[in-house]
Amino acid sequence: MRPLKVYNVIPKLPKKLAPLWELSFNFWYSWKHEISELFSRIDYQLWNESRHNPVLFLNLLPQSVFDDLASDEFFLDRLNQIKKSLDTYKSSTKCSFEFERSQGAPVVAYFSAEYGISLSLPIYSGGLGILAGDHLKSASDLNLPLVGIGLCYQKGYFRQHLTNDGWQQEKYPINDFEQMPLTLVKDKKGQPMTVQVDLVDRSVSIRIWKAEIGRISLYLLDTNLGTNQPQDKEITAQLYGGDWEMRVKQEIVLGIGGLRAMHAMGLNPRVIHMNEGHSAFAGLERIKIFMQDHGMSFEAAMELVASSSVFTTHTPVPAGNDRFAPDLMQKYFESYAQELGLAFKVFMALGREDPRDDQEHFCMTVLALRLSRFNNGVSKLHGSVSRNMWKKVWAQYPVDDVPIGAITNGIHIPTWIAPDMSYLFDRYLGLDWREDPDCQRVWKQSQAIPDAELWRTHERLRERLVDYIRRRLKEQIVARGGRRYELQLAEEVLDPGALTIGFARRFATYKRANLLLTDVKRLLEIVNHDKFPVQFIFAGKAHPKDVEGKKIIQQIVQYSREQDLRHRLVFVEDYDMEIASYMLQGCDVWLNNPKRPLEACGTSGMKAVANGVLNFSTLDGWWDEAYTEDNSYGWAIGFGESFSDQEYQDLVESHYLYNVLEKEIVPIFYDRRHGSLPVEWVRKMKNGLKHLAPMFSSHRMVEDYVQTAYLPAYKNFMALEKNGFEQAKSLAAWRMDLMTKWGSVRIRNVQAAAEDELYAGDVIRVRAEVFVNGLSTEDIQVEIYAGDVDMDGNFLSRKTVLMEQKEGVGQGWIAYEGTLETFKTGRFGYTVRILPHHSLLLDPHCLGLIHWA
Repeated sequence: MRPLKVYNVIPKLPKKLAPLWELSFNFWYSWKHEISELFSRIDYQLWNESRHNPVLFLNLLPQSVFDDLASDEFFLDRLNQIKKSLDTYKSSTKCSFEFERSQGAPVVAYFSAEYGISLSLPIYSGGLGILAGDHLKSASDLNLPLVGIGLCYQKGYFRQHLTNDGWQQEKYPINDFEQMPLTLVKDKKGQPMTVQVDLVDRSVSIRIWKAEIGRISLYLLDTNLGTNQPQDKEITAQLYGGDWEMRVKQEIVLGIGGLRAMHAMGLNPRVIHMNEGHSAFAGLERIKIFMQDHGMSFEAAMELVASSSVFTTHTPVPAGNDRFAPDLMQKYFESYAQELGLAFKVFMALGREDPRDDQEHFCMTVLALRLSRFNNGVSKLHGSVSRNMWKKVWAQYPVDDVPIGAITNGIHIPTWIAPDMSYLFDRYLGLDWREDPDCQRVWKQSQAIPDAELWRTHERLRERLVDYIRRRLKEQIVARGGRRYELQLAEEVLDPGALTIGFARRFATYKRANLLLTDVKRLLEIVNHDKFPVQFIFAGKAHPKDVEGKKIIQQIVQYSREQDLRHRLVFVEDYDMEIASYMLQGCDVWLNNPKRPLEACGTSGMKAVANGVLNFSTLDGWWDEAYTEDNSYGWAIGFGESFSDQEYQDLVESHYLYNVLEKEIVPIFYDRRHGSLPVEWVRKMKNGLKHLAPMFSSHRMVEDYVQTAYLPAYKNFMALEKNGFEQAKSLAAWRMDLMTKWGSVRIRNVQAAAEDELYAGDVIRVRAEVFVNGLSTEDIQVEIYAGDVDMDGNFLSRKTVLMEQKEGVGQGWIAYEGTLETFKTGRFGYTVRILPHHSLLLDPHCLGLIHWA
């Protein structure tokens, strides 16, 4: 039996308390500490039990509490002040970038499979989602015309609990969206708006939830509708759940459904940003829309889409890039390819590294790379790794010329900073650190914070962390039916005054969470030192199908229960944003030891820096950029070397880890010759705040995206859109003509007026003759390609110099000349190449066309 009608009953707030609803439905509270504090002061215990979800919190409060608050003048005054600050924040029109705004329409649509906004919106699994959440928050602070698109997972990512022997188990609590800070998007008739996508022989309906992230709107797609078949309701049930067929359906909903949802809402972005390859089908849907709505050919629509799309790859691990079998793609996309006017084989080539290999799976990363002219990795090292990883997509190019750049990730500092630390910054840095967190001038003021005040604040945060861990451990013990003596032991773990090292992240095997356990005897000597003890806190989840990752968790948990380690080593279950915040704010050292170069960036260490925590990491991801040899901000594990024998590498780097701990980290932490202050340690904390906090801010990251991708892509779109997309059609026609004639382009008679032996600083004049096969000389650019070479004649570095067109030499051949300076000593070589050129082609490498002498 089912009810005839279901009602949503909400509390009846007195008129004076009406601002509470608006505050509760804007995720600004996740980085505006004053709002969270306002809610927690109403009922601290209920606020924590509701997992900092203000909507659920208000719905659980007794009516009598609202009546009391309505007569509390102090509370009302504080409420109105905060509401006014939210109104001021949202109404600001200040934006430093040259976007033409049209009635609030977005310029950029940001697609991501997960978002880590707040503990109260559990639709994230790890770093990718947290990064996406920070991206939206900084876009909000910077007042960018951007919207987010994602999926509204009813079960989110799993909640973790451990068996008595430490084996990870997963549970999937249901998210009640009506009890969360989300609102249904409705049509003009006041009914829930829906869009449809086709899956094989049926149509699937999608509804849209809206989350307000400060000034930014995030739209989340949900297939759990009564009109859908049971298997289709499950598409948006779990993040990274199910098999490959479920994954392709999720990515159809995200990419294709996301574009359709935006158009249904009247939102027509000029630029799309695909955060990882999960949303790459959005590029195909954009092409289809331009073809249908504007009568464009596939080639013209593809040029328009690629010229105004941005793609960020996050994964240097091949298994992390989604690849779908040809038969699965045929099942879901054969008819879609026909709608694009493509033979299915041609369609499949869009997602293959080798378009001629009919057996190769369809890769979402390759599709995104082909449908974007702005591709980047998420750290300088990862950019290099990505160029090497995807070089087959541009097979004729040297690895350095593969068109994948790098924009290093950053973190939204106001979200991750401890309230205690933020009040300290308010006093000594001024409020500018919140409004302009990537300003180096502001962070220089951190040197003015008195050492004693900074250290005492940090010590309070460590004490708070220890209290929190003990409470969480007791909750774990009760949940699994533990005994009374275990609860007593939980009260005794950790020392609030001891050197505390944290490790918290996904338990993928390449992250080597158990590297610390390589030599347990030596570890015991370190942690149980009579005068200088060290303690470790671990947290993290393994993917439900990652058995090896689960084994690592079990190994750590079992060691944490050993008599000699139980006071100094703990594992906290169910890692989430709350646990992360406590650890990042309260630890002394943040440990990270992935196998280089498999950590694309790793933003947790940046969050630690912003809280005055020092880093201790292998030279991978962001730390490869941030680390300095004088250990100004922390320490390195090894020197960035790689060994073919992984067991040997683990052994070598574990010894580095123990040695640095014993000889550097522990002595500096416990050096209290200057009263009770570790002066050298505090100096390193301040160095990190001064130099790294502004550098690794998500404000800096988003500004980098604006300058190097969003603005150029936007301007490109506006240029191609004019006069009925005349330029887009012209660019496509130019490309087709170029492809037809490129095979006959030639270079001959390359000559250099120079001796075989040169002096540093000598100038070489290079001349070459080029045959353009009916192309205009404006369609090409001829370059000298020069640099250091090894003993086998391979280029070790490269510099390019544009050559100038000179006279014709007959029969269609044209002379080009250029000069090259020998800038340093050593083995040196050069060659000549031809690349395409067009005023609207931002990167000549993107077409994959090149001709070498």
